[in-house]
Amino acid sequence: MAADKAKSVLFVCLGNICRSPIAEAVFRKLVTEENLENKWRIDSAATSTYEIGNSPDYRGQNCMRKHGITMNHIARQITKDDFLTFDYILCMDESNLRDLRRKCNQIKNCKAQIELLGSYDPEKQLIIEDPYYGNDEDFETVYQQCLRCCKEFLEKPH
Repeated sequence: MAADKAKSVLFVCLGNICRSPIAEAVFRKLVTEENLENKWRIDSAATSTYEIGNSPDYRGQNCMRKHGITMNHIARQITKDDFLTFDYILCMDESNLRDLRRKCNQIKNCKAQIELLGSYDPEKQLIIEDPYYGNDEDFETVYQQCLRCCKEFLEKPH
């Protein structure tokens, strides 16, 4: 990776209050621990408009606090510009993937590589299920999946 060219990753889920802000915060912490902050632009977004302007789900925030990770994100919807400026758009499930690919196809010069974050999971858990209707344990599962996937994603050559 050229020192002058930062890479960029956008984590995406349906509402941008559960899974994608967890993935964003986990990746940000990993990048910070490796002293690579100046090499990455990191953000998260939603495919829907449901939660725009809201903070991450309190259960996700509690889970992250337990692991010593802070989340400072306000939910936003993915924009046309995101497809043109991010190198990677990593999403959580097939529904996100379908929505993103459909939007990407409508954008000229879409440069983002769109993938499932779970495709990097060494334990081969491809889908990161939405914990919104679940319990604290489900948020812990999302955290563990995001941690494994983000570590693998960061280690691959970019």
